[in-house]
Amino acid sequence: MTDMTELRTRKEPLNLAIVHVDPDAFVANLMGWLEITAFIKAQRAGEAVVPADGKTPALSAAQLRNGGVHEVGNDALSAFAMTAALKGDKAAVDKVETALLDSMGKDFPGSFALWHFRAAIDAPTTLDDFVGQAGKKMLTGDLPPPPLRAKEYWSAGLRFFEKARKSNFVHEIMFPLAKWTRARWTETAEKGVAFLHHIEDNLPVLREVLEEPRNDQAFIANVLLKLAPAVDMELNEEYQGFLRSLARRN
Repeated sequence: MTDMTELRTRKEPLNLAIVHVDPDAFVANLMGWLEITAFIKAQRAGEAVVPADGKTPALSAAQLRNGGVHEVGNDALSAFAMTAALKGDKAAVDKVETALLDSMGKDFPGSFALWHFRAAIDAPTTLDDFVGQAGKKMLTGDLPPPPLRAKEYWSAGLRFFEKARKSNFVHEIMFPLAKWTRARWTETAEKGVAFLHHIEDNLPVLREVLEEPRNDQAFIANVLLKLAPAVDMELNEEYQGFLRSLARRN
């Protein structure tokens, strides 16, 4: 069956591989995801019809070099690298990269996304640059000195949050990101209070934010909104309104 049902069927195991940072499952299911997304895109463009046997066609070597296929691959690899970074699981990213290099060569779909987590980008400019460089530090355990940690946690959380919202795997990234956010700010409340700005004002805010038990998008948005002053970060009114709308619970 080659339709949206097949799309969901092929995405589900990839979702789980991303959430649980399972490199073997990710590698096993990536090609199927690339195939079905490429086929549906071609169908919508009038460039493909459902095969007589109903099976989604495999991608040729030439098709694997297609920009649209690489865009899908970059999204998936970025999502996996992000959740792996949130767990500090460098070995998982290494395993995925090695497997894809062996099966598809150095320009495999998703290689560009992974490059951002590997390269030394001295002057990040794009969202992918910022996410990749923050993720690289998480993967290698490169912690900033204590006085800078809260600010770096906030900044990394913001970039991951923005990237997650643009991904096909938004929900799969948000839950691990929320858990990471809670862990980092709980650590700050226990060990890093002395390095917050205006402690008397912001410590009660931090404690109140952490009282929310749910690990979801609204929790992350509220952390970013309420704790920006604690790390001396300014958000313009429009962005504050954006975060406030995401943090609101019905």
